[in-house]
Amino acid sequence: MSFEKAKKFLEIKGFADRIIVPAESTATVPLAAAALGTTEGEIAKTLSFIVDEKPVLVLMEGNARIQNHKFKEQFHTKAKMIPPSEVEELVGHEPGGVCPFGINEGIDVYLDVSLQKFEYVYPACGDDHSGVKLTPQELFAISGAKGWVDVCQ
Repeated sequence: MSFEKAKKFLEIKGFADRIIVPAESTATVPLAAAALGTTEGEIAKTLSFIVDEKPVLVLMEGNARIQNHKFKEQFHTKAKMIPPSEVEELVGHEPGGVCPFGINEGIDVYLDVSLQKFEYVYPACGDDHSGVKLTPQELFAISGAKGWVDVCQ
């Protein structure tokens, strides 16, 4: 169901032809890089946080990590990830397939500047057996991102 929501969203935006559905799992950054034939850095991993009692998504380079000081400076709160058991209900996709496509209403999306150094990045497409090949600028435009942030180490 999540894949179908994300796929429909991308069809409307004109990017459905960029969806990749490998036979192998894409549930983690190393698995996604192997399945999609790219580097771990080019995987646009999506982390789910609670900020001001609302879900917020931050997409970043696959092997980047959140730097708590930068996150607090940007969002004025500690980085508090959504527990895995609550991600699907709050965001609209299960862990391993979280992406900014076809998500629940009212979720703010941000892209970390770590993605800007790549020609293409590969976010998930709603499940743990998918990816989408996009330039960082395309990802920014179609995700409805509120802005670029610098929250990684």
